[in-house]
Amino acid sequence: MQDSNEPHEQEDALIQEDRVWQGQGWTARVIKNEDDDGWAVAMIKDGEPEPALVGPWTMGRDKKNPKPLDISAFHTLVKTANEVLRRHEQQLHARLHKNVRVTTDDGPVTVKLDIVPDEDDAYAILSAVDQYGDELASVRVRPDFKLSPTSASDWIEDGFRKPR
Repeated sequence: MQDSNEPHEQEDALIQEDRVWQGQGWTARVIKNEDDDGWAVAMIKDGEPEPALVGPWTMGRDKKNPKPLDISAFHTLVKTANEVLRRHEQQLHARLHKNVRVTTDDGPVTVKLDIVPDEDDAYAILSAVDQYGDELASVRVRPDFKLSPTSASDWIEDGFRKPR
C-alpha cells in the first residue's frame, strides 16, 4: 500500500450522512431539540466528550424532519465552532492574565497578574516590569488579588512587598 493513499482512505472512512457529518476534526450531529418540535445541530470536536456548540437546525421541506447536512453547511458549522472555541480561549486568557501600566518617577512600569488555576492550590504571580522589559519584582499572591492601577501603584510604593 502506498503512503499517499492513507490520508485519502482515512477521509473516506469518515461518516458523511444526512444527520451525521465528520471531517476537519469535527463531528456535526443533527439531534431532536428537547425543548420543542424542532431540530438542533451539535458540533463535537474530536476527542471531546461535550459539544463545543449546539444551535438550531433547519427543518426540511416536509416541516417534520431536519434538513440533511451537506458539505457547505458542514464547512460553515466548522468555521462557527472554531470561532466559538477561539473566543472561549481568549476570554480564559484575559481572565487569567491581566496587566496595568503605571507611571512612576523612574518611568512607566507594567504590573502583571498571572493566575495559575489549580483545583487544590490556585495562586497568582504579581510582577513588575520596567519600560526596558527588565523585571523589577515578582511575588506570589492569592488568585483573587484585584489588580487595578491603584493596587499596582500601592504595591510599587510599598517597595514591592507582598500585598496583604
